Formats: sequence, C-alpha cells, structure tokens
Amino acid sequence: MDHKKACNSSQELEVRKGPWTMEEDLILINYIANHGEGVWNTLAKAAGLKRTGKSCRLRWLNYLRPDVRRGNITNEEQLIIMELHAKWGNRWSKIAKHLPGRTDNEIKNYWRTRIQKHIKQADHHHNHQINVNHRQSSEMINDQGSTSSQLSSGTADAMESYSPRLTSYQGINYMDHHQTNINNNYPMVLPPVATSNIDQNYNWTMEDIWSMQLLNSD
Repeated sequence: MDHKKACNSSQELEVRKGPWTMEEDLILINYIANHGEGVWNTLAKAAGLKRTGKSCRLRWLNYLRPDVRRGNITNEEQLIIMELHAKWGNRWSKIAKHLPGRTDNEIKNYWRTRIQKHIKQADHHHNHQINVNHRQSSEMINDQGSTSSQLSSGTADAMESYSPRLTSYQGINYMDHHQTNINNNYPMVLPPVATSNIDQNYNWTMEDIWSMQLLNSD
C-alpha cells in the first residue's frame, strides 16, 4: 500500500506544468497525426509527454489543431454566439461546432469578457431610464393634482365671496312694500310671490331685477 502511494506521488511530481515548449508541441502533433485523438490521459502517457490529459486536450484544441481559426471574432460570429447562447445557454462545445475554427474555450472567454459585460451595462442603463421616467411621471401627476386643487379652491372662494348688491329685497313683506310703492308712486320691482315662499338664502342677480322691471313696466 505504501509502495503504491509512493509510486503515485513520484508520478505526480513528474507531471510538468507551465508553458508548453516547441518540442512538446511537435510530439503531440506527430502523435495525433499518426494515431488520432483518443482518451487524453492515455494519449499523454503513450506520447511520452509529462503532461496531464486535460493539458494535452486544451493545447491541441485551442492552439495546435490545423483548423484553428486565428484572429478576433467577427461581428457575424458574435451574432451566432448570441443566438445560440439564447437557445442552449453555456453549452460551449455545442456552440463551437457551429463556428468552424473556433474553440469552446475561446467562445466562452469571448462571451464572458465582451458580450456578457455589454449586456449587463445595457440592462443597468435600461433600468435606470425606467426609474427616471417613472419619477418624472409621478412628479407630473402630483403637479397636475396640485394645480387642480388650487383651481377648485380658487373657484370655491370666488363663489363664496360673491354676493349681489341688491340684497335689501330679501325677506321684505311684499304687500307692505307694494303699498309703499303705490303711495310713493315708485316703480314696482319685487316679484308677486308670498313672503313665506321666499328663500331667505336666495341671492338676486341682475337678470332677475331686469326681468321684474320689464314685467312691472307692462
């Protein structure tokens, strides 16, 4: 048991890390050219590379593969990435199959550093604009309500303060006043209604006065 642990420890110590050398690249390229891809852990040992299977796979797929496409991702490729990500999410390997020459790792890094960052910024700006518009609408509604209240209050005050000047006719006994007008030969202006029917709170208008004068003149 101790011997096995020692062997495993020695093998782990022999695994090389860090940048790949040109010699290691040539070994991996020639081995895959002759034997093809396979189980990467087995391939690393069979090729004589002191690298992990994962390291060999990433080196091949992202850098050494003949059909790897160099250069920046184009606008057309970006649109494809966005469309496929909306459909499949973070399934980078599946997305990479629709972008010849691009690796899943390259697409993933591009999404996280470019597209996702811009989407978050756009969402933040959109939410900020919604809050601004909502605040402006609330302020406009409050201003309109305040203006309406002021207009209503002003109208009520004007109506309360208005009172016709000819109020001396209210509550006067019609018969007494009629007799006085006859004796004094003064034109009759009050309407022929009983005192009990006169509304004590009624305010006479100029139109009422003119109408009664016209009737009396007849």
